Amino acid sequence: MNDVTARFVDERQRRRLERRFGGHVTEWLAELPAVVEKIATEWRLTVEGAAPHGRTAVVVQVTLPDGRDGVLKLCPDAGLAVSEANLLRMWEPSHRVPEVWALDHERGAILMERVEGDTVAETGVVPPMVTIGTLVSQLHEVEVPRSQLLELRPLVARVQFIFDMWTRERNEGPAANVVSTTAMHQGFCRARALAIGEVDVVPLHGDLHPGNVLDGGPRGLVAIDPRACLGDAAVDAVDWAVWKATSVVEVERRVDVLSHTLGVDGDRMMEWVRAFAPCFAVAKVNRAQGHTEEFATVMDLVEGGRRLARSHPR
Repeated sequence: MNDVTARFVDERQRRRLERRFGGHVTEWLAELPAVVEKIATEWRLTVEGAAPHGRTAVVVQVTLPDGRDGVLKLCPDAGLAVSEANLLRMWEPSHRVPEVWALDHERGAILMERVEGDTVAETGVVPPMVTIGTLVSQLHEVEVPRSQLLELRPLVARVQFIFDMWTRERNEGPAANVVSTTAMHQGFCRARALAIGEVDVVPLHGDLHPGNVLDGGPRGLVAIDPRACLGDAAVDAVDWAVWKATSVVEVERRVDVLSHTLGVDGDRMMEWVRAFAPCFAVAKVNRAQGHTEEFATVMDLVEGGRRLARSHPR
């Protein structure tokens, strides 16, 4: 990685992008500085430097000719960038996502509003569950034309992607010695069965974890990086029921508040939590957090889900 490219991407992000998109990312990154320069010239942007957020893309802070602060987001998968821009525009009426100002379909570049603030994950502070439930509800309540709904992938496809990803993470990391293949398979089967349901079907963010929500200060919480799909409204709250929870009782209390705020069935939301628990467990172990109370809680959820599966075989 040359010095020019390093202005936008550090070694950790380069590895993350290569893992997500494959080896061709090296060539894409080599061309990136020239692409940024061309787009900046065409859109009359002043490039300031790399932004702190960006997991499946490179994000660059820019200033527009009229003085507005923005970000230029570039993705190795141009189709993914186009999809994200369309999804953000779909949710703009909620005022809970950044505004999209321009899109370059061929180069996979999005120019959007810059929302100042850290992600909730970076703050390390668990927001009130009513606040999270309100954020999720406001996204779900946006009126979406039927033609746009039909373009969204079904939730079952997103479930398949998530379990494929975390199964690979399990197999290639220390979690292989802690989280069983049986637990992963049972979690996937439970999630897939839930995903084909037709209750409370809404356009979902699809990846609404604490790393994808900014604390926008007076503006409130702002969702970024959607991976939208169509399915059960309860799914968008699952990460929040588990994040930093140190007992199953705490998880159940969060689910109670979240489900009431969203107007969905609490027992079904808890089913989703147990289904995804093996994925959370893999993440904890592979991030050297296998000794924490949070990991113990996730494993209690895994074991609870397995007991339920044995009691009620599908």
